Amino acid sequence: MRLMLLTAGSRGDVEPFAALARCAAAQGHEVRLAAPENPGADLAGLDTVGLEVDFQRLVGTQGASPWTAVRHYRAEVGPGMRRMLSAAVRETLAFRPDVVVHHPKVLTAPVVADALGIPHVVVETVPVLTPTREFPAPGVVTRDLGPFNRWTYAATRSAARMFRRDIEEACAQLPGSTPAAPPSAPTASLVPISPQLLPRPADWPASTHLTGAWHDDAGAPELDPAVLRFLRGGAYLVATFGSMAAGDPSSRGRAVVESARAHGLRTLLLTGWGGLALPDELRGDDVHVARSVSLDAVLPGAALAVHHGGAGTVHAVARAGIPHVVVPFLADQPFWGRQLHRLGLAATPVPRKHLATARLTAAVVEALSCASTAERVGREIREEHGLQTALDVVLSC
Repeated sequence: MRLMLLTAGSRGDVEPFAALARCAAAQGHEVRLAAPENPGADLAGLDTVGLEVDFQRLVGTQGASPWTAVRHYRAEVGPGMRRMLSAAVRETLAFRPDVVVHHPKVLTAPVVADALGIPHVVVETVPVLTPTREFPAPGVVTRDLGPFNRWTYAATRSAARMFRRDIEEACAQLPGSTPAAPPSAPTASLVPISPQLLPRPADWPASTHLTGAWHDDAGAPELDPAVLRFLRGGAYLVATFGSMAAGDPSSRGRAVVESARAHGLRTLLLTGWGGLALPDELRGDDVHVARSVSLDAVLPGAALAVHHGGAGTVHAVARAGIPHVVVPFLADQPFWGRQLHRLGLAATPVPRKHLATARLTAAVVEALSCASTAERVGREIREEHGLQTALDVVLSC
């Protein structure tokens, strides 16, 4: 089959799609992956095209907060989304696939699939599209509303209305006139989340598939020799806030390093898109700073990880079998912080604005007490076959 994969967002949004593309290509399918520019993910060996938007630059200029995105809509977000939506239509038409698999942000994917008369499958990297009574839509509200939880999922449909005119303009490329009717519902929804971290809600429809995490088993890339030397030097923690950059990165770096030292741990500080920085006075042999490394290569030997709670990082840490301290910033991150704590895998989440040495030091104590549970859950996750489960669903459409 010819599979068109379309994704948008940061590294955590691109890596699962890249893993699915490799899995499908290895089994003889023709796969093209459309992704943002400068995605921060390894796309080597894949048939890729760009979607003419750089989410890293958008975050660098206007931040990741939804409120700043609204304020900068005219200058940055709007033009970027228009380019992406148009490129998604153009590249899908050029490839002529048998099925489209897409991220929810790629709002033109269902329309172009309908125009081609092919099925489309949506990927809920965050479970915000399929309503359930069991939890509110992550990132919409922060407390359980019981029987009203299902109502919170209506908020996620507002994006399509917000970009309605951009969608229409992008779809002007389609043969004939742009359809007046709403696009068809997806044939299936794939949720690349481990059931060890989120049991399948009983009220999800059969068309929504909790596949397990999408992890590329090809093996972690080789690490820089300096990182390898650091890892061999004794017990350490890993700190990363991924694409999160709001606030004071030096203050956060100070809290992480001082908390690690309070427990006799060294620190691998991953600065990512700018969310962490090391103050000069805290430099030492017990701290190694890098912009980015393969988490699969450095997490298994760590005592714990301090991170923002993005879904990709959550799964990488959980798969490694080590405990978490989650410092959520926005979107689904508070949801994951609460969920991991509820499962006994993480300390009580530390709000970003309350991150300080004393509070983080206490959180590290709590997280280390979760080590045995984290190790058990890690073994279970490593036995999952999320990519194959997902691919089987796509091929059956």
